Amino acid sequence: MSGQKLTLSLDSGDVVIQLRPDLAPNHVARITELANEGFYNGVKFHRVIDGFMAQGGCPNGTGMGGSDKPNLAQEFNDHSHQEGVCSMARTMDPDSANSQFFICLADASFLDRQYTVWGEVESGMEHVHALPKGEPPANPGVIKSAQVA
Repeated sequence: MSGQKLTLSLDSGDVVIQLRPDLAPNHVARITELANEGFYNGVKFHRVIDGFMAQGGCPNGTGMGGSDKPNLAQEFNDHSHQEGVCSMARTMDPDSANSQFFICLADASFLDRQYTVWGEVESGMEHVHALPKGEPPANPGVIKSAQVA
């Protein structure tokens, strides 16, 4: 699959994510916009649950924040939440996704059609697995930079 890719530079190395505008065009546009603005640079993975997922994208590192942009309407799709799948975090309101996202560390298909899948890790999944675990981790992993190319 060709197209745009998001590269997250972590302490242990780069994670390259294939963006999927065919699944969620508005969410891909938001991730791209925030990455290009430098929003994700220095942001922590504030919730990392072994065997489940790694969540980041909160500017204050608590899981309670987002960007200053309006929330997105859901773009739920049929793509299954498997290891390496990138999806948007949200509150109980399905139309509350903003800047927070998660990367599945294992099969999380129980989330299918309830969260918006917007990408898939193409390389560097070992760096996602290496993120410190916890809610929040004692010493959270940080996105040093995020770039779309």
